Amino acid sequence: MVIPVLVASVAAFVVSAVWYTAFGRVWAELSPAGAAARPSPWRLGAEFGRTLVLVVVFVVLAAGTSWPAWSLAALVWAGFPLTILAGSVLHERVPVCLAALHAGDWLVKIVVVATVLGVWR
Repeated sequence: MVIPVLVASVAAFVVSAVWYTAFGRVWAELSPAGAAARPSPWRLGAEFGRTLVLVVVFVVLAAGTSWPAWSLAALVWAGFPLTILAGSVLHERVPVCLAALHAGDWLVKIVVVATVLGVWR
């Protein structure tokens, strides 16, 4: 299961990088963090580590259910990043557009993970 986890992690990492490249101008307008020209190497490593954690958790959850990968992806997305980002809008006054930008990234990332892991299932 190591190869599928690594492939899913790399795929999700790349898709997320493409997401923020495509929406970089919007992100820069909404957040000072988005205005940074390029992330430092340690941030890239930390982001890959976060993605790896996501994939491992998804594998563990998928092993405990017979749900199709797409259904599990929707459930994981709605239950965790979407809920957390909604809380940031409600309690920390994060702009809705910024939270939506991040929620979209998480949705795409989780769907990619589910797709890659679903191929190996």
